[in-house]
Amino acid sequence: MMDLLWSQNKFLGIEWHFWKVIGWLGNVAFSSRFIIQWYASEKRKQVVIPTSFWWLSLFGSLCLLSYAAFYQRDSVFIFAYAFNWIPYIRNLIIQKRSAATLVCPACSAVCSSIANFCFSCGVSLSSTAKPTPQILTRTELENPKRETRNKPT
Repeated sequence: MMDLLWSQNKFLGIEWHFWKVIGWLGNVAFSSRFIIQWYASEKRKQVVIPTSFWWLSLFGSLCLLSYAAFYQRDSVFIFAYAFNWIPYIRNLIIQKRSAATLVCPACSAVCSSIANFCFSCGVSLSSTAKPTPQILTRTELENPKRETRNKPT
């Protein structure tokens, strides 16, 4: 049994060294992002792409790019991972900017989550007066439920 796991300085038939570990780390990170996305979608019962998906994508692709560039030195492998980090970083920036927004309790205008006052009507968004502002995610903004919003009568 031990010969199957470890023999001739190989573990599971793979010769291990620093760059091999970096390559496998990239593979594991890049592959695990689908499990994270699947779990998040199942939990919310809708398609969700959590922030950890983009972080795993970025980490995995940079590890694989490093492995390809510094160990394999294979132009096809390098080109496969040379540019895919760009949309991952862009998606992380977009997700951070649109993490949450506020709905004005007076006029139902959608405002930035860092705003203190409604840009449309000037009502204070940080006041403790009822009704309180709603915090909406990007998904809720794209698919608003009109009946749950606070509207003036």
